[in-house]
Amino acid sequence: MFLINVILLFGISLSFRYILELTGQSWIKTKSHTATLSILPFVTFVITKVISGNIALSLGMVGALSIVRFRNPVRSPLELTLYFTAITMGITASVNTRYLLFLAFCVYIISLMLFLISFISKRFFRKDFFINSFSEGTSLCTLEIETSTSIKTIEDSIYLKSISFSHGENIKYLLASSEFYLLKNFIFSFKDNQKIIRYQLNEG
Repeated sequence: MFLINVILLFGISLSFRYILELTGQSWIKTKSHTATLSILPFVTFVITKVISGNIALSLGMVGALSIVRFRNPVRSPLELTLYFTAITMGITASVNTRYLLFLAFCVYIISLMLFLISFISKRFFRKDFFINSFSEGTSLCTLEIETSTSIKTIEDSIYLKSISFSHGENIKYLLASSEFYLLKNFIFSFKDNQKIIRYQLNEG
């Protein structure tokens, strides 16, 4: 049973890492984040096993370790949730493997539902369901547009991140999306617009 728990913890940790990478969370690709996600469940698993005769003491020990870890700044609420999930994986594997499988199943189902919602929104409504943020470690494609006057369509776009002014009356728009083709199609719709002075499309 011990070996099965070890295999499950390692396999589920790697699958979580793969899911995050597929959803564009580039911060998980670093060695430190991947190692933390893989090692943290084993740390809590061993602690809980070693002092399993006193569950209150074991949970207190895990809580103390988590406080030390989370004194470090985290990039986003998702990263914080991920580490709490990793800690919970170790505890549930020590107490009852069924709870570990249930936790993994819930994460997979929620990830699948969010993916389907995002896909349907992009496929049928041609817009992102989620708002992308530069601060969350997501790989973003950017589109910089300089115009001679304001363009309402650009200002109303869900991809718009900032507006600035340069060279007198010229206006600079910065748009961002995790999908390159969406920005490409967006700027293509303005190909005959005489108000656009220049644009630059950058792939994330």
